[in-house]
Amino acid sequence: MSSNTRILYLVYCGVAVAVLKEFNAMVTEPYMDEPFHVPQALAYCRGEWSNWDPKITTPPGLYMLSVLLHRVFMFKCNLNLLRLTVTLTLFALPIVLTRLLGFHQRRRSPPKLAPSIEALVLSTFPIAWFFGFLYYTEVPSLVSVLFTVVAATQNKHWLAGLLGIVSCFFRQNNVIWVLYAYAVSQLMRLRFKRGYAELHDPPALGAGPGDFLRSIMSAPKALPELLPAFAPYAVVLALFGGFVIWNDGIVLGDKSNHVPSFHVPQLYYFIAFATMIGWPAVVCGEGGPLKVATEVISRMRALLTVIISIFMGITIQHFTIHHPFLLSDNRHFTFYIWRRVFMLHAVVPYLFIPGYQACAWAWWIRVARDQSLLQTLVLPVLILPTLLPTPLLEPRYFLVPYILLRAQVVDVQPYGIFVEGLWYTVINVATTYVFLYKERAGVGRFMW
Repeated sequence: MSSNTRILYLVYCGVAVAVLKEFNAMVTEPYMDEPFHVPQALAYCRGEWSNWDPKITTPPGLYMLSVLLHRVFMFKCNLNLLRLTVTLTLFALPIVLTRLLGFHQRRRSPPKLAPSIEALVLSTFPIAWFFGFLYYTEVPSLVSVLFTVVAATQNKHWLAGLLGIVSCFFRQNNVIWVLYAYAVSQLMRLRFKRGYAELHDPPALGAGPGDFLRSIMSAPKALPELLPAFAPYAVVLALFGGFVIWNDGIVLGDKSNHVPSFHVPQLYYFIAFATMIGWPAVVCGEGGPLKVATEVISRMRALLTVIISIFMGITIQHFTIHHPFLLSDNRHFTFYIWRRVFMLHAVVPYLFIPGYQACAWAWWIRVARDQSLLQTLVLPVLILPTLLPTPLLEPRYFLVPYILLRAQVVDVQPYGIFVEGLWYTVINVATTYVFLYKERAGVGRFMW
C-alpha cells in the first residue's frame, strides 16, 4: 500500500505543478491581494527589512519563507517563484494530514513520503487547493498549524511551542490553534491513561448537560496532571501578549477595515459551508446517510429546537453584518451568494435556521462517535474566538476550522473517501476554470 500511495502522492504533486504553471501562464500580474503581498516580499528579498506596507494586516511569515528559499535554494524573487513558495507548502499538506488523521484514528502513520489516500483527498479541499497557487498566506498558515498540532500529539511540546510561534508569523489568530494543539494532546492522553479518573470526561454521544457541568467542576483536580506540559504554550501566549501590547492590538497595518466585531451568524455560515463542501464525510460513515439522518431527527426535539431557533433568530436580527467589501467586490463568489440569496428577501436568512441546526447536529454526531465530551467540545469552543470577531463573510477564514473538524471524523468509508475526492475535484475544476478562463472585461477574475 505504501508504494501505491507514494505513486499517488507523486501524481498529486505533478498535478499541482501543472496547475501552478497554468496559473502563472494565465495570470501574469499579481491579482486581488497579491499586489500587496508581492511587493512586500520583493522588498524583503532586497534586504529592506524596515519597509512595510501599512495596508498589510498579517505578519511577515510568508515573505520570510520566500526569502529563506531565495537565500538557501537561490530561488529568484519574481511572481512565478513566489507562488511556488505557497505550492511547496501544498506539497507538505498530505504528509502532515496523514499524521493528524492517524492520531484521531489511533493508528500508526505510514512512512513519511507515503501519505494516506484520505490525507491526499483532504489536501485537495477546494479552499486549500485554490489558494495553493496564489501568493496568499492561507496554505502556509494551515500547514504550520497542522505541524503544531501533530507535534503536540506526539508529546513534543517544546517543538509544538516553537512551531506555534512560526504559525503566528503567518496569521495572528493562529495563537488560538496553539491552545487547541495543547488541549487535544492532553485530552487524548488522559482519556487513555490507565486508572486516571480525576477529570470527568464521558463518551460524547451519551453525555448530557449534567456531564458538562461535572467536567467543568472536575477540571481543577486535573490541573496537576495538565500543567507540566503547558509550559511551552505559556511561552507562546506570553510572547503573543507582548506583541499585542507593542502593536496596540492584534491587527497589523490598516486597522480601520479590520475592526473586531461580534459576528454570531458567521458561526452559522461556517457550519453551512462545512456541510455543503464536506457532505461526503458527514453521510458516508458506518450506517450510511440513513443512520445520520435518523440520529439528527431524534436529537432535534421540538422544544429544544424552538428555543435554539428563537436564539438564532435574535442573533441574526441583531448581529448580521453587511460588510462593505462583501457588498462591493463582485469578483468573489460570496458577493453573488449574499446579494442573490441572503438579500433576496428580509425573511430569507431566518429560513436557514432549521438547516443550520440539522448541519450542526450532523457534524456533532459524526465527530462525537469516537470521542469524549471534552474532546468533541474543544474545537467548537476555540472556533468561537476565531470566527466571532471576523466581520467579513470570507470562506478563507473557514479553512483551518474545517480541516481540524474533518480530521476528527474517523470512520469515513472507502466509498465515502472516493466520493469526497470526486466532489472536491468537481469544485476545483469548476472554480479553477472560471478563474483562469472566464475573466470578464471591466470586472476581472472570479474567485473564492
